[in-house]
Amino acid sequence: MKRLFLILIVLCMLVLSAEAEEFRILTTFYPMYILTQNVAGGIDGVTVSNMAEQTVGCLHDYTLQTRDMVMLEEADALVINGGGMEQFMDRVVTTRADLPVIEASKGIEMEPSIEEGLLNAHVWLDPQMASVQVKNIAAGLAEADPVHAELYSANAQTFLERLKALDAEMEEALRPLNGKEIITFHEAFNYLARRYGMVVAGVIANEPGEEPSTREIAETCDLVSQLGIKTLFAEPQYPQTAAKIIAGETGASVYVLDPCVSGSGKPESYEEIQRENVRVLREAFGE
Repeated sequence: MKRLFLILIVLCMLVLSAEAEEFRILTTFYPMYILTQNVAGGIDGVTVSNMAEQTVGCLHDYTLQTRDMVMLEEADALVINGGGMEQFMDRVVTTRADLPVIEASKGIEMEPSIEEGLLNAHVWLDPQMASVQVKNIAAGLAEADPVHAELYSANAQTFLERLKALDAEMEEALRPLNGKEIITFHEAFNYLARRYGMVVAGVIANEPGEEPSTREIAETCDLVSQLGIKTLFAEPQYPQTAAKIIAGETGASVYVLDPCVSGSGKPESYEEIQRENVRVLREAFGE
C-alpha cells in the first residue's frame, strides 16, 4: 500500500509538472487565432486559445468579458493584430503588465481609416500582409518561448509557402478584375482590393453591423448610379438590410464577401475563405 501510495504521489507530481510547463498562447480574435494555429498548432506542450468568440467579428467596440480576464490571467503570451484593432489593450496591460504581447501587424504600413484619427487595421485580408503577420507571430513566440523556437519557425515556413501559393492563385484568378470598382459595407476589404488591382469606390458603414442612416443610404444610391456600379458587397457576419434597400433602389446586386473574422476553426480556413471570396468576386463581375 505504501508503494502504491508513493507511485500515486509521483504520478500526480508528473502531471502537475507537465501542466506547469505548458505554454499557453492566447489570441484576440479569429484571424489571429487561425494565423497562430498555423504557427503553434500541433506542438506538444503548447496550446492556442481564442479570446473573443467567433460571433463577435471585428473588435472595434469589443468589451472584455469576465471569461476574457480569466484567460488573460492564465496566458503566457498574447497575440494581437495591432493597429488599434484591439482598443481594450490599455486594460490588458494594466491587468497583466508581465504578459508578452506579440503585435502581428508590426512593421506593416496601414492606410488611414475613414474614421478620423484611426487606422484601417484589416491587413490580414491581403495574403502578402498576412505573411508578414505570420513572421511576426513566429518571431514573437520564439522569443517568449525559446524551448519551441525551432518548431514555431518550421511551422511558420510551411504556412508561408501555402500563403505564397494562395497569393499567386488569387492574383491569377482576379487579374480580369483589375480596375473594377466595388462598394462595401465595411472598410475591411481595402487591402484585398488594392493587392489585386480593384478600387473600393465607397464604404457605406465603417463599423461592422452598423446600419447606415437614411442620408447615407441616399448618398450611396447616388454614388452607385453615378458610377454605374452594379455590385454591392455585404458580409456574412452582419445584417444586409441596407444593402438590400440600396440594391432595390438602384438595381444593383448584393454579393457577400467574408472578412475572415469567423469560420470553422480549421487551420486551413483562411485559405478556404479567401478562395470563396475569389469565386464571389469573379461571379459578381461575370468572370
